[in-house]
Amino acid sequence: MRPLHGLFVLIFACSPALAQRPPVPQLPVLDQAAAGFNVDSLNALEAKIAETEHRDFTGLVVIKDHQLVIEWYYNTFWRNQILDVRSAGKSITSLLLGVAMQSGLVESLDQDVYSFFPQDKYPTLNPDYRKITLRDLLDMSSGLDADSDDSQTPGHVGHWGAKDDWMAYILSVPLVEKPGTRWVYADLHAALIGAVIEETSGMSLRAFAKEKVFEPLGITQYYWYTNAADQTVAAGTLYLSALDFAKLGVLVAHEGEWAGQQIVQPAYIRQLIDRKAFDLTDYWNLTDSYGMFWYKTQRTIEGKTYDYLWASGRGGNHLIVIPSENMVIALTSTAYGPRYGHNRAYAILGELLKAYQ
Repeated sequence: MRPLHGLFVLIFACSPALAQRPPVPQLPVLDQAAAGFNVDSLNALEAKIAETEHRDFTGLVVIKDHQLVIEWYYNTFWRNQILDVRSAGKSITSLLLGVAMQSGLVESLDQDVYSFFPQDKYPTLNPDYRKITLRDLLDMSSGLDADSDDSQTPGHVGHWGAKDDWMAYILSVPLVEKPGTRWVYADLHAALIGAVIEETSGMSLRAFAKEKVFEPLGITQYYWYTNAADQTVAAGTLYLSALDFAKLGVLVAHEGEWAGQQIVQPAYIRQLIDRKAFDLTDYWNLTDSYGMFWYKTQRTIEGKTYDYLWASGRGGNHLIVIPSENMVIALTSTAYGPRYGHNRAYAILGELLKAYQ
């Protein structure tokens, strides 16, 4: 995937001054210059975004030091409008596993998947799941016969995603190689993490997220597809506003804490930030490594090197956390079909960091 040059494919920006927007509970506004940005450079970036071709970029939000710095919307989108952040939902599912650990529902990432599902309740449960740990799922290295790029694999979402109850199916997918040895991107991994949370909490993942995370963060407008058996698609179909997407990144930047409330274990967040289980430099030019459903990248801008982790959803829906700067950046888009969305988001991030001093 080659980066796009000089193009941010959107038009018709509308971004009134931040101070004119209604306040966000527990999220005060920070002046752009005080946050370390060159305001002229930001103005040039906003104009560049507004002048480009496609009309499917929808929002850019920056939060630094738990304060709102930038909130720009485009193409009829505004603060309360939600959209599908696609596979970035996997990274949110990873956060929710940390919440389950904070709540005492899960003890360790080294627990095997088999141990969470009673065999009398799930007779199709594959005994090989004893060999797969939660960590293997989070690193996309379960060894299961599932590959999002190969619809012929039994674990491909096309075989189970439309079912009214998919548990029997996803717990029966066969093992084809030793867990922990190879990275293979598959929606099934997130589905199984979601299933663990649902089984231990007795709630759908959507209801769990609402009670444990969304309500404390003031996230009221959202949608997360949940089937007739009250099972949520943990691999995607999560709809959020750009601002609320960014709020979830604050949990990572602040080691699981929001406004004085510890929502995710700090130790879990540190693992999420630091774990680089697989080198992906030959797989995708936008990233270096992967671990715990998050991509990890090191990038040098204007002589300064940034190490960041990011959630990635089709179309360029990116949630970027730069721990060293205590900064979160959310970019949202509806460019689900074309292939330029990720490169566009990467280019916008580069221009944004050039404006950061």
